[in-house]
Amino acid sequence: MTDLPTAKVRPASNWSAIWVLPLIALLIGGWLGWRAYSQAGIDIEVFFESGDGLQAGKTEVMYKGMPIGKITALSLDGTRGVIATIEMEKESEPHLRANTRFWLVKPSVTLAGITGLETLVSGNYIAVSPADGEPTRKFQALSEPPPMPDDAPGLHLVLKAERLGSLNRDSPVFYRQIQVGRVKSYVLAEDQKTVEIKVFIESAYASLVRKHTRFWNASGVTVNADLSGLKVRTESLASIVAGGIAFATPENRSDSPPTDPSIPFRLYEDFDAAQAGIKITLKLSDFESLQAGRTPVLFNGIQVGTLKALKINEQDPNSATAELTLDPQGEEYLVEDTEFWVVKPSISLAGITGLEALLKGNYIAVRPGTKGKPMRRDFVARPKAPPLNIDAPGLHLVLFSDTLGSLQLGSPVLYRQLKVGTVQSYQLARDKRQVLLGVHIEQEYANLVNSSTRFWNASGVTLSGGLSGIEVKSESLQTLLAGGVAFETTDLKAPVSRKIQRFRLHTDRESAMQAGQEVRIRVDSGDGLRPGTPIRYKGLDVGEVETVELTDDLEGVILSARITQGSDRIARSGTRFWVVKPELGLIRTANLETLISGQYLQVQPGGKVGAPQTDFTALKEAPVQAAREEGLSLVLSASRLGSIKVGVPVTFREVRVGEVTGFELGSQADQVLIRVRIEPRYVPLVRGGSRFWNASGIGVDAGLFKGVKVRTESLEALISGGIAFASPEDSPPARPGQTFPLFDDAKDEWLLWTPKIPIGK
Repeated sequence: MTDLPTAKVRPASNWSAIWVLPLIALLIGGWLGWRAYSQAGIDIEVFFESGDGLQAGKTEVMYKGMPIGKITALSLDGTRGVIATIEMEKESEPHLRANTRFWLVKPSVTLAGITGLETLVSGNYIAVSPADGEPTRKFQALSEPPPMPDDAPGLHLVLKAERLGSLNRDSPVFYRQIQVGRVKSYVLAEDQKTVEIKVFIESAYASLVRKHTRFWNASGVTVNADLSGLKVRTESLASIVAGGIAFATPENRSDSPPTDPSIPFRLYEDFDAAQAGIKITLKLSDFESLQAGRTPVLFNGIQVGTLKALKINEQDPNSATAELTLDPQGEEYLVEDTEFWVVKPSISLAGITGLEALLKGNYIAVRPGTKGKPMRRDFVARPKAPPLNIDAPGLHLVLFSDTLGSLQLGSPVLYRQLKVGTVQSYQLARDKRQVLLGVHIEQEYANLVNSSTRFWNASGVTLSGGLSGIEVKSESLQTLLAGGVAFETTDLKAPVSRKIQRFRLHTDRESAMQAGQEVRIRVDSGDGLRPGTPIRYKGLDVGEVETVELTDDLEGVILSARITQGSDRIARSGTRFWVVKPELGLIRTANLETLISGQYLQVQPGGKVGAPQTDFTALKEAPVQAAREEGLSLVLSASRLGSIKVGVPVTFREVRVGEVTGFELGSQADQVLIRVRIEPRYVPLVRGGSRFWNASGIGVDAGLFKGVKVRTESLEALISGGIAFASPEDSPPARPGQTFPLFDDAKDEWLLWTPKIPIGK
């Protein structure tokens, strides 16, 4: 029998792993309890006059956009109002003090603006502003948001006024129409006679307020009207709606020290009462309908001052001295060449000028002078508007027009219906046939004008139509009333002239934008040439001159022209231009029609074979047409030229068969060489033995017994000169370039030659 091992006996344990779970649960419960205790909110009570907009479990308490509490319950406090029980976060406990303020934020629309707009999405909430004091759990809510604290960065001032006007909390404070602050609050002063208005100026603008700064009420619109006109003043649209305050420092107080915030300022009723402008005196020779306190001072249509006083001079009743008050920001422009003049309406058959003065009454216009000169406070008004000021920044142009139309000083210059300049002067040209307009383009738009720019008169209304209908065009309402000029630039990269540019002012856009090839033609003199001078070919207009200006070296004149017909044949090398002008004389009379129509440019196209070309030099005179044709060229040798000129005829039996094409001295200067060309069909008439003689004038042969014999070739030869020739029988044909002597007279035997020579057809 096998021995079995002896069992080992151990006592049973009383601990079981199941007890671990209750221990863990106990630890978690304790931790949660401690967490709930440590993070438990703080209940406070806030009294509101009304529970409108408050909801338990929804309305939150916000501080700088972060929620720090929520209403847990609402209860009535008898008939006084509502008590809101609010659970605040634990971290807010140090700030729950007696002076801490609560108020309800909800959407509000007033004349001062719209506030609480964000509550339209998130709902009403309670705002809080922490402060000092004893710890407490009960608070009184404000009925409106508290004013800005006096310790906020910036300048805090007190203004005293006789009445509040339309000012309100948050009404803007302006400096030169820029908002630099706002109204904090206002209260009735202790004397019960004035209103104290607390104003906040932002830190960036605090230095603008000096000891002698003056504040005025810029609220709403100030209207002052009578039979002389209507005066309207406002600071901005915001001040019209919500009220506002403006301020400035008088020009004679430029060295005013910084202000003392503890000393209150007076708030004047308006700008005029504040007397914050620059005072100047102006001597006037025309002061019709000007009234103190009514007449404005305008710069480019914007009021920059007011006529404060007007006194007629005792010694000269036809003149007066005016006292003006101008905006302080224009002080630096009151220099030696600043100009003033009176603008009043003028109605005549020629048109209407000063049209705006019909509505606002006569006014004083000002044109600022150049900076850097000594400042002035006394001026003499001009009798009329000043002419073009070529020193003003920007681009100055001269436009040529046949008529002025309804254009006037100040008429706008438009580019794509945007005003970029003005008409500043106009006068008759030297020839009294055209009107010259001085135009100023503002500096920022000067690059829009170059050699490809086209100007046209955009005044009034253009009607065009037919059976299909009527088309009405007007550039703008402004040009409809006061006239205007419009322009368009087809190539913004085209070259620009360095001098004052001169352009043709077309009657309308269609004629201005007429297509064609631009060319430049240099001539020795611009006498009789002007913008609009036609360019003709075979009696038809193929283009016109657009501008006339001197060359850079002042040695010639450049004509900028546009070829509108046949430009592909004309704008090529080989093309020739020349000026056609009237010729009067015993020898030659031509182009008499130009006495009435004026001079014009004649063009002779170069053809298709030439290379494209846009710059040309005009010929000094018309080219000889025969020189370009086929024929027989000959040279005649004479002892003197006589009345022979280029173009005089060469005749055979008094029939014109050629002409003189040129002449020059011989190499030894002992003879004159005359070049002639015989027309192709008459070339066979010239033989090697031909004799040439001068057929000019009248030949007289007289004797005692034979009488008087008078001989002349023809009336044309009598007046302008001529050359005749005769050819014998049985003589060989002449060679091209052959030289013949030119006799003074014809021998009788030459006149008897009657060869039968076939000629061409």
